[in-house]
Amino acid sequence: MKDYHGLIFAYYTDPKLRELVSMRTAASLPFCGRYRLIDFSLSAMRNAGIVDVGVIMQRDYQSLLDHLGGGKAWDMARRTGGLRMLPPFGLPEYHRGNYAGTMEALIAVSSYIKDVQAKYFVLMLGDMCANIDLRIPMKQHRKSGAPITAICTDRADAAGFRMTYIPGEDGCVKSLLVDTADESEGVLSLEAYIINKDTLLDLLETSRKQGLYRFHKDALSMWIKQGGKMDIYIHHGYTALVRTAESFYKANMDMLDPDIRHELFPAERPVFTKIREEVSTYYSSDSYSRNSLVADNCIIEGSIENCIVFSGARIRKGAKLKDCIVMSDCVVETGCVLDHCIIDKDVSFSAGTVLTGNEKLPLIVPKGSHI
Repeated sequence: MKDYHGLIFAYYTDPKLRELVSMRTAASLPFCGRYRLIDFSLSAMRNAGIVDVGVIMQRDYQSLLDHLGGGKAWDMARRTGGLRMLPPFGLPEYHRGNYAGTMEALIAVSSYIKDVQAKYFVLMLGDMCANIDLRIPMKQHRKSGAPITAICTDRADAAGFRMTYIPGEDGCVKSLLVDTADESEGVLSLEAYIINKDTLLDLLETSRKQGLYRFHKDALSMWIKQGGKMDIYIHHGYTALVRTAESFYKANMDMLDPDIRHELFPAERPVFTKIREEVSTYYSSDSYSRNSLVADNCIIEGSIENCIVFSGARIRKGAKLKDCIVMSDCVVETGCVLDHCIIDKDVSFSAGTVLTGNEKLPLIVPKGSHI
C-alpha cells in the first residue's frame, strides 16, 4: 500500500501511569500476558497493507526499541522503507523538555514527512488499545474527497478521551470540543486520522510560522473554523486509551471477559507482537487457577484467580493472588497474599508478604523491586 504511510505517536507518557512509566514510554507497556500497547496500532497498519511506518519517540524509549527491533514481527523489516524509529531531530536548541503537543512532535520530524512519497498519512496513538480495520476508513477517505478523516468511537464505555467531534448534517465535522468527553453529544475522538500529505504539510508550515504546537486545540480547530472539510469514521469495537494506572489495570482486566477478548483479537485481524520462544507453563497438582490468562514458561504452584500472568512468572505453593497483573519473570514466594496489584517485571516477594489494593487504586510494585 505505497499510497499510505503510517505515523505512530509513541512520545507521550501521562504521569498518571505512575511507576509503570518510570523506565518506559506508555506505548511499550506490557498488555494481556504477551503484547505491548503499540502492537495494536502497528498491527492495524500491517493488516491494512501499510508496511512503511514511522514511530515518533522522544525519551525513555529503550524498552520500545528492544520490543520493535527491526520490525520483523510486523513484516516491516525492509531494505527500503519499513519500520523507522524517529527521535526528535528538527527542534530548536531551546526545546529541551517534553513536546508541547502533537503538532510540535510532527514539526520535529517534518523533514522525514516531506521525504515520504506517499499521498496519505495514517496517524495513530501508541497507547491505544483497539483493533481498527483501517481498510474501511481508508476507502471512505478516498471516496469522500475530504482532506482529513477523523477516526472516532461511539462506545459508551470509552474512558480517557479528551476530544469530541460534533458532526453536521452532511456527516462531516461541524465543531471540535477539546478537553472534554461528553458522551451525550457527538463522538469521541480516537486521536487517529487519515490525512492528505499536502494538507498535513500545510498544517505543519502554518503551525510553525504561528508558533502553534497543539494538534487539536490549535491546528485542527483552526482548520475547522476556516471551513476545512473533515470526514468522520466511527469504530464500533472495544477501545481504551491507557493514560492512567487505573485505565491500564481496567483494560487488562477486561481481557478476562471472553467476549471482549474476542472482539479485540479477531482471527481475521491478528495482533502481531515480538514472540518469545519458550516452554509450556507448568501447573502443579496442588495449584488452583480460575478465570486467568497465563503466558508460557510460568510455574504455577499456588492459587490465582482473575489474574493475568506474563511469561517467566513463578507462583510458589501456598501463594494466593486475586485480581492481579503479574509481569514477566516475577517470583511470588510461599504464603504471599496479593490482591488488586500491578506487579511490574522482575519483582520478587519474600514469603508471607501481604499487599492489597483495590479496583480504583491498584497497588503498583515497581520494576525490579524486592519486597
